[in-house]
Amino acid sequence: MPTLRWAFLFVEASVFNSLKNLFGGKSGKAADSRPASTAPASTAATQFLRREAVFDRNNRLSGHIFTLQESTPLADADERLQRSVDETLLDTLNTSSDAWNTSQAFIPLSSASLDLAAVDRLKSSNIVLLVQLAADAEADIVGEAIDRLHERGLLIGVFRQPKNPAFAKIIQLADFAAIDIAAHEADTARDFSAAVRASMGERPKKLLACNVETLDDLRFCQQWHFDNFHGKFAGSDSGVRTESSGDPHKALLLNIMRLVQGDAETAEIADAMKQDPLLSFRILRYLNSPALGLSHRIDSLGQALVILGRQRLTRWLSVLLFSVRDPHFGDWLLVENALTRGRLMEVLGEQSMPGVAHDPLFLTGIFSCLGELLHRPLAETLNDMPLADDIKKALLERGGPYAPLLAVAEASEDFDLPRMRETALAAGVAPETVNRALLAATAWASEVTEYWE
Repeated sequence: MPTLRWAFLFVEASVFNSLKNLFGGKSGKAADSRPASTAPASTAATQFLRREAVFDRNNRLSGHIFTLQESTPLADADERLQRSVDETLLDTLNTSSDAWNTSQAFIPLSSASLDLAAVDRLKSSNIVLLVQLAADAEADIVGEAIDRLHERGLLIGVFRQPKNPAFAKIIQLADFAAIDIAAHEADTARDFSAAVRASMGERPKKLLACNVETLDDLRFCQQWHFDNFHGKFAGSDSGVRTESSGDPHKALLLNIMRLVQGDAETAEIADAMKQDPLLSFRILRYLNSPALGLSHRIDSLGQALVILGRQRLTRWLSVLLFSVRDPHFGDWLLVENALTRGRLMEVLGEQSMPGVAHDPLFLTGIFSCLGELLHRPLAETLNDMPLADDIKKALLERGGPYAPLLAVAEASEDFDLPRMRETALAAGVAPETVNRALLAATAWASEVTEYWE
């Protein structure tokens, strides 16, 4: 079986094909062939950031792999072009380093790019550089670079490349040992896991399984002691979507939101909360969490109404609506999509719609996933909810002032470069603005979910 190579080729492809391009797939290239490349960094102004979820053994989202979507691949690129591509990615990530305050950023790089100045500008915590060894990599030189990066606090991942002369030494320096599951037979992945665990040395290693396509593949990787998992398997895990419609906590939350958004008296809202003391506890605990950064402690929903106001309280109740007990992979994807959409629209609105209240933008983004959460038609859910007409028009008709930013938020999840360009142009936002907003939204979503049980 061929081993993996990097290829940043994301042009009008499905998520599956994009991932195969990202991690090489069954391309027929040798493990130590030169990485494929994309357009030079001069096209950075037209590039959009792409992120893909990485999960841990507890089903939680532990970080993201960050790459750039690109439309003009250049085959057989030389080292200069590969460094240019890597530098563009690093420069994009360095515009907003908060995205990995509470989760990890996995950043793919060629070993030839480890000495870039942009690497030195990265934050020193929660960063994993996923290294693909260049064909002419020298073990001593790469090893010295990794030692310097370790001294700064960065972590290093190394992909399985047994034919590369430098691999045997460099894998000993790694914090993560990675393999493309889809590109190898099961026996290869099993033997790789066993070999890594048998030769840990002084530096413990985590096993990273990339391109895990099915739940059966996932269970195989879990059986063979892999620690982190990336791939399309998460999209096939139904999780919350099969049971949320009958969740009494969510039904009560929706009712409280209707009361808060409507003309109900505070006493009526408090009576609704008393129907579920556990839910009341969860709401108040969340409102007092560091994620919200409130200056006053909130001890009752009535007090929350006074301090936050009804519109802001609706915002935070909508966030809690997406909290999931014992979540699976699919649950986390849904939760993160909802929270990220809301915050992304809000951040973009601050720049493209000055003078406009931004809470409605947030609600538009988060409620766009409500039908999937509750496993029922969105129009049915929104029918008796007193939301602003502009929010409903964006969600149900894809019209009104909020619709363009909603289209950008949705497109950012689909790895569809032409659609990203089209929606960003229609919304009047530049690619670099979208990238910064996506990183900010990722950071916010990670911080919020960190305080859920």
